Amino acid sequence: SVGTVVHMAVDGKYAGHILISDQIKPHAKEAIAALKKCGVKKTIMLTGDRREAARQVAEELGIDEVHSELLPGDKVAQVEKLLDEKGEKEKLAFVGDGINDSPALSCADVSVSMKDSSDIAREVADISLLSSSLAELVVLRELSCAVLEKIERNYRFIIGFNSSLILLGMFGLITPDLSAFLHNASTVYVSARSTRRCLPPVRVPK
Repeated sequence: SVGTVVHMAVDGKYAGHILISDQIKPHAKEAIAALKKCGVKKTIMLTGDRREAARQVAEELGIDEVHSELLPGDKVAQVEKLLDEKGEKEKLAFVGDGINDSPALSCADVSVSMKDSSDIAREVADISLLSSSLAELVVLRELSCAVLEKIERNYRFIIGFNSSLILLGMFGLITPDLSAFLHNASTVYVSARSTRRCLPPVRVPK
């Protein structure tokens, strides 16, 4: 079995060993698969664990690439390398929960800490989840996309509406006072519409 071996001795004589192995979080495999379905191009694991243990976990979860036996500085170097290699419109998200992850969290485009993260990891991360389930990452991405889509839709509406008011004012079809009133009314309408309407339902992996 793969894990960390702790050798034991009693009165100076070897008595055996204990195998310590991390347990994979429930539904982690389903969460990784769901992230790939919703647009995440590549998943990479950076860990300080031994190579054999890291490779086994990566294969079981379906992670594309794994780097093991890393010190905190090594993780930062890997993150910086990934930042240099990614496309101009691509974003690098780093998820971590330990003290050793904090330097790497501060380097990524988007950093996420989990519920059981260390205090410094939560302080450094851009987003702190109130759950230790990786499935929440799927919810986070879908909510982010929904919010961004709403912002872009409202922006296009405001630009189009105000452009129409300017054209009407240029041809004398509308007074400046009425144009200002309609502009303010449209702003209030968009703000109320954005806060009143709920975001689209998000499917949480079971």
